[in-house]
Amino acid sequence: MTRRCDWCGDDPLYIAYHDEEWGIPVHDDRRLFEMLILEGAQAGLSWITILRKRENYRRAFAGFAIDKVAAFTEDDVQRLLADAGIVRNRLKIRSAIGNARAVQQIQAQYGSLDAFLWGYVDNRPIVNSWSHISEVPASTALSDRLSRDLKKHGMRFVGSTICYAFMQAVGMVNDHLTSCHRATRPF
Repeated sequence: MTRRCDWCGDDPLYIAYHDEEWGIPVHDDRRLFEMLILEGAQAGLSWITILRKRENYRRAFAGFAIDKVAAFTEDDVQRLLADAGIVRNRLKIRSAIGNARAVQQIQAQYGSLDAFLWGYVDNRPIVNSWSHISEVPASTALSDRLSRDLKKHGMRFVGSTICYAFMQAVGMVNDHLTSCHRATRPF
């Protein structure tokens, strides 16, 4: 029997996400932007809710093409508010558009979103060795710093807890439990 982190349960979508994505280093700006937006969309909701809506988000947000989302207008905001396939929260929708514009500024300043983000971990994943899910933090001093810096760049829905979940999702932090089959699997 394959052992997994306790949080992923038995939902096939969650299992696939855990086994094939969570904790694997991502270095593509579009994918990093997607995960930033999805983690922000999750605020106050369960991650499985967002996973179930992810394809709708990809469609609604132009495949998370940063320049396209940054060019969204008030008409796009209204279109998104009417889209039952995504979380129809005006603040979250507007933040996604504003965050795309902030990412453009980060790319201009640092060369890429990837370079900016991965600089926080010296371009190497932080590998933790947690035995129990209760040991895994919701935020850290590093996610606090990332959150502050993203906010300085004008981003919203990037609190420290969201940033830590993002860091786990994109492999900046590997928090697979020591009992999990992914804890020792090379990336």
